[in-house]
Amino acid sequence: MANIKTETSPQLYARIGGLAYLFIIVAGFIGEMFIRNKLIVSGDAAATANNIAASPLLWRIGIAGDLTMHVCDGIVALVYYTLLKPVNKNLALLAVLFGLTQTAVLVANKMNLLMPLFLLENADYLKAFNAQQLQALAYLSIKAHGYGFGVGLIFFGVECLIDGYLIFKSGYLPKVLGVMIQIAGVCYLINSFALILSPSLSNLLFPLILVPPFFGELSMCLWLLIKGVNLTKWKERMAGII
Repeated sequence: MANIKTETSPQLYARIGGLAYLFIIVAGFIGEMFIRNKLIVSGDAAATANNIAASPLLWRIGIAGDLTMHVCDGIVALVYYTLLKPVNKNLALLAVLFGLTQTAVLVANKMNLLMPLFLLENADYLKAFNAQQLQALAYLSIKAHGYGFGVGLIFFGVECLIDGYLIFKSGYLPKVLGVMIQIAGVCYLINSFALILSPSLSNLLFPLILVPPFFGELSMCLWLLIKGVNLTKWKERMAGII
């Protein structure tokens, strides 16, 4: 009996989700700030290509870290569904579908980060291109990755709106976290559609537009990890769907 309670405890799910969420935040920050920002020189294809060619392992580590993050995305999606289905099972499932769509887009988008490695590997079949062309193609792939990331975040933004609503309505998680997650969703949507519709506006908004999502997601992550859910109110909501 004790084993069954442990396996189905919402607090266990909350701790697992919090750990996975924390890994996503930390790995994402390291990947962007200490790997890609170190190697990519904005507007300079030659310098970027030279940096990647000089540190291919570092570039690969960044890609591997991103893919591990996306594995954790699936864990977080399951945790959110498990914790929020007592509020509205259909909406919780819809959020999972949007989350998994985001993850699929971002995983496929990693091919754009692998392309510079292929273009800069000095293979014989690449001799049909000169160095400047290969550098330009490598830089173009990196730029395409940035847009692919923005497309993926559209689906994540919608997921945040749904999850934020469910958190707000739950009664066993703080309402303020629900509001913060919904604000994060709005920011992601504004940032992504600005990138697609008006890149100049996107440049003005970025990176400040992503500050509220950072604090919202970090707060949610730490709450799951440290506090979890209000067990009494959780059980009340669960009793209503059993």
